[in-house]
Amino acid sequence: MEDRFAFLTEWYDPTSALLRRYQLFYYPRDGSVEMFDVKNQRIFLRRTRYDDIHQEDLFIGNRVNVFSRQLHLIDYGDQYTANKLGSKKERTLALIKPDVVTKIGDILELIYSSNLIVTKAKMTKLTWSQAADFYAEHQGKPFFNNLVQFMSSGPVVAMELMGDEAMSIWRGLLGTSDPAVARREAPQSVRAQFGTDGIKNVGHGSDSPAAAARETEFFFPSTIGHGPSNTAVFTDCTCCIIKPHAISEGKENTCYLHFVISCLFFMSNNFSSQFNMDRVNAEEFYEVYNGIVTEYPNMVTELCSGPCMALEIHGTDAPKTFREFCGPADPEIARHLRPTTLRALYGKDKVKNAVHCTDLPEDGVLEVGGTWTPYIATTPIMC
Repeated sequence: MEDRFAFLTEWYDPTSALLRRYQLFYYPRDGSVEMFDVKNQRIFLRRTRYDDIHQEDLFIGNRVNVFSRQLHLIDYGDQYTANKLGSKKERTLALIKPDVVTKIGDILELIYSSNLIVTKAKMTKLTWSQAADFYAEHQGKPFFNNLVQFMSSGPVVAMELMGDEAMSIWRGLLGTSDPAVARREAPQSVRAQFGTDGIKNVGHGSDSPAAAARETEFFFPSTIGHGPSNTAVFTDCTCCIIKPHAISEGKENTCYLHFVISCLFFMSNNFSSQFNMDRVNAEEFYEVYNGIVTEYPNMVTELCSGPCMALEIHGTDAPKTFREFCGPADPEIARHLRPTTLRALYGKDKVKNAVHCTDLPEDGVLEVGGTWTPYIATTPIMC
């Protein structure tokens, strides 16, 4: 019997301002999908091959786009799907410490190669009090003050990771807490490669489901507020968005090689609304292109089709310099004229062209401030 995964989904209909429910069926053999209208009890979309959904996208809380409809996966549609896809899924916090924030690209590559998904991420700078609260369980231990001082000394990157046995996989990637021991026992681990001592040891990983829930809530609260944060630089800056297709292909490392990244935020259309990049947000962000470029509707669809990473890039003449680094908007033209640029290397077409970058110098602050201020937590770092 052919495998078929079923999910209960919701779609917000902007015309009627109603939430409409559908059953979404996914057939992994050929990547086809089918939709059933729950209210009207009828087929809404007959089984159709759809290459933009993959099995790894199918988990509760995620949002997937099916022919421009952004569907929120709210429950499993049957017990078979729950048993097959949901039994080992875990969420955990991965915290990158100040000593290796500049290595975040390398660490992200390891995360994706281990089949983990980054569902939330942001850069922030902890105060002494916030760092002490986060490590409250270590209060009274000899290393506590040094740990808190170090964790509040510079930017950190907090990420929520999701995947099968995510906690043990991430802690395995880190290696033992003492980098010297890690170099002997697990030389390929992150701490073996980048760690210095028991405090400056690259990162932190939750050690239990309860700890993961508590620590994730610390950085990404589900109630009002956005957790630890501060302000962006907002001067000499440009906005870069690494697009969903590039994130899914593990290409986000490329922007960390040549620039000062003064803020980072992982815009995911998963989970709570404060982290959504929905169609309305995407239309607003790309509004200047509406009626100017024929690709506008597809650009909007791509931007809200999955998680993307937003960066504020800081430096003298940053908009011009970074735009040159990205290359022409059409990857085919880029490959002919600027073959070493980001879009030449990683772009597919004028819509899936790897990255968005600010076009005009005067729009850098506007794009960073107007679009990302509700979400981002920022501190300059040199990469």
